[in-house]
Amino acid sequence: MNAEPASFDTMLPVVLNEARRRRIALVLVFAGVALAVLAVGLAWPKKYVASTTILAQESSIITPLMQGAATPTANAARAGMARAVVFSQKVLDQILVTGGWAASHPSPAEKDRIIQGIRTRTTVTFSHDNLITITYYDSDPRRAYEVTREFAQLFIAESLASKKRESRDAFDFINNQVQQYRAKLAGAETKLMDFRQSNPDARVGSVADTNNHISQLRTQIENSRLDLMEKRSQIASLLTQLNGQSEVNTVQTTSGVYQVELANLQAQLNKLLLTYTDEYPDVIRIRHQMEDLRQQLAQDEKRKQAAHAAGVADTTGNNVQFNPLYQQLQSQLSTLRADSAAIEARINESNALLQSEMQRSSRIANSDMVTAELTRDYNVNRDVYQDLLNRREKARVSMNLDSEHQGLTFRVQNPAVIPLNPSGLRFIHFAIASVLLALAIPVGLLFGVARLDPRVRSTEQLKRLTGLNVLATIPFYPTPQDRRREQQRNGVIVLVVAAVLLVYAILFWLKLRGLA
Repeated sequence: MNAEPASFDTMLPVVLNEARRRRIALVLVFAGVALAVLAVGLAWPKKYVASTTILAQESSIITPLMQGAATPTANAARAGMARAVVFSQKVLDQILVTGGWAASHPSPAEKDRIIQGIRTRTTVTFSHDNLITITYYDSDPRRAYEVTREFAQLFIAESLASKKRESRDAFDFINNQVQQYRAKLAGAETKLMDFRQSNPDARVGSVADTNNHISQLRTQIENSRLDLMEKRSQIASLLTQLNGQSEVNTVQTTSGVYQVELANLQAQLNKLLLTYTDEYPDVIRIRHQMEDLRQQLAQDEKRKQAAHAAGVADTTGNNVQFNPLYQQLQSQLSTLRADSAAIEARINESNALLQSEMQRSSRIANSDMVTAELTRDYNVNRDVYQDLLNRREKARVSMNLDSEHQGLTFRVQNPAVIPLNPSGLRFIHFAIASVLLALAIPVGLLFGVARLDPRVRSTEQLKRLTGLNVLATIPFYPTPQDRRREQQRNGVIVLVVAAVLLVYAILFWLKLRGLA
């Protein structure tokens, strides 16, 4: 036998024949599929979607005016922030009240299930760096609208409250740091002041004054040494000149002159001692001159005693006349000796002062180390304190801006509206799908029966299977009873199709009236 599959042309008469023979079953399958899919469409949950768009505004007319004086507290990751705020427990508890779920007083398990469903049906998206869209869908269009609107209001309220809390916390933290550094600065200032009061050499400018004084003393010592060398050279020259001169002349010399001059010098010395000390150069000079006169008087007295002991008459007597040049040289010598002694005293005093200043310089160097450390601590605390003061004022301005909602603001760009039509699969989609499936399934069943049923149903099938020629066929002639049975079947088909169409019409009418 030839087992080749039949072509569409050969199968089409068979399919039509089977359709006539099984039309009642096919109509029932059509009605069942159509009504079943239509029932699924009626029971299919409706999905009403509501959305709202919030505009996050960072800049306003006050932003350039407060540039540098206030720090914005806007969060860069607003998408994550929006999801965290929308799905927070506080917001979801309020949503349960707004959506009416809390009215039934659900148990904790049911409440958690409802919240999970709300989270699943809610999406938060972020676009264009400043647009936040909150979308929610529900089977009830009004509840979808109310929940979406409440989400937007709660998000704005919680975001603004979060910004206010953030700026307030920042201000409180910086203010606390200001108080701490104020105490540190006061402590450092007190330590520095106490150290300077207990160490006079630690005052500002002590090092410069000491170095200047040391330099002046060294210069004074060097100059005094040069003057002393000069005086000593002059003294040596005068001593050489005195060796070539006689002390007195041979006529009119007397020791009384020495007494008078000594008395004059004593009077000058007494006058100077009323004003100056023994270290004063003029006092030292006069005493040297008086010492020289006493030595001359002693020499004169010795000469007289020697002359008396020798029995020689003293020819000079009391009318001795001194050699003027010798007296002049002697006076200059006394003056130079006095100046030399004064210079030596000045040098010794300057050396003592120099040693004192050197010791003071050493003390200042030691105290400068402590002063530098205390000053460094004071400056560091002062700089940090000043910086914190500036930051606190900026934080105060930022806090005031957030309190007045002048910083980052939120505005509902597209408010939520009540969805009029459900989203996703609607009833019309199920109606169309039911008709298509109700037609496709019976046709598919017919082709399956025609293809898989092994019975011979046409002469072409017989020729194809046997490979023999068919000489003649005997047609079927219906009896009156067969014709009545066919009419009844056709009537049933009409009734079934009419019933299905009536059901469709009723449901569409109810949908238009909003009753289904």
